[in-house]
Amino acid sequence: MSSENYSDIIKFMTQLRLDWFILLILGIVVLTYTVKILRKWAKTLSLKFPKHRLLVLQIETTAVFFVYIFGGTVMVYSVLSPAKELMIALGGGVIVAVGLSLKDLVASLFAGLILLFDRPFQVGDRMSFDSSYGEIKSIGLRAVRLQTLDDNTVTIPNVRFITDAVASGNSGALDMMVVVPFYVALDADIARARDIIYETVVTSCYTYLKKPVLIVASEESFQTGFFIKLSAKAYVLDVQYEEHMKTDIVFRTNEAFLKEGIKRPVLNYNHMGERKLGEP
Repeated sequence: MSSENYSDIIKFMTQLRLDWFILLILGIVVLTYTVKILRKWAKTLSLKFPKHRLLVLQIETTAVFFVYIFGGTVMVYSVLSPAKELMIALGGGVIVAVGLSLKDLVASLFAGLILLFDRPFQVGDRMSFDSSYGEIKSIGLRAVRLQTLDDNTVTIPNVRFITDAVASGNSGALDMMVVVPFYVALDADIARARDIIYETVVTSCYTYLKKPVLIVASEESFQTGFFIKLSAKAYVLDVQYEEHMKTDIVFRTNEAFLKEGIKRPVLNYNHMGERKLGEP
């Protein structure tokens, strides 16, 4: 920028009146409380209409984006009412500053807009990213917040989702496939074990029965031994009940296995202290 542009900015800043400053602060407060109210309403509606919980959260995310971007722009322009020449001068200064020191932040901001419209995942989705897995709680201007199943909040910059691979478990749907593995010995009654698992899954209060329930069998090996892996594949009614469903199925299936005498593979130790696959 030229020295004339710098002088225009300095002149403008020195002529700012106190009432303009107060209005600007009030505008920021209004924006903040507007976002808080939107999030409170979204939480209330998601509890009142659980079937539309993900839709409500997605609308909330979009609304917060527009409040911050357009509300902030309108507020600054209406309160300060800067001249066109000053806006050009300020714009040039901002671009230079951004290019030198805030490139990562601006990259995340633009990435946030891309995530909002491209929608590779949405608020409420169960997502795997690097070593983190959990539910997306918010998609902000700078970062995505993911809550893990251990109730930890992981903050991931938006720009990472543009180049890295992301796995979404439900892609905006309320239901999601859940896989629960079980292991039985080679000489166990595999057909009966499969029936027990199927009965347990379809009678779980968390299972979404409008989609298929499958029991998939495979032979697995561990060191010198082999065993049968039976994987229950079913859909949970709501992704927030994923762990509840797994726990319910595991508890009741293991209880039925004990009653029916279904043999399970166990790990024993030989005389060398090494683990080997054996049977009880």
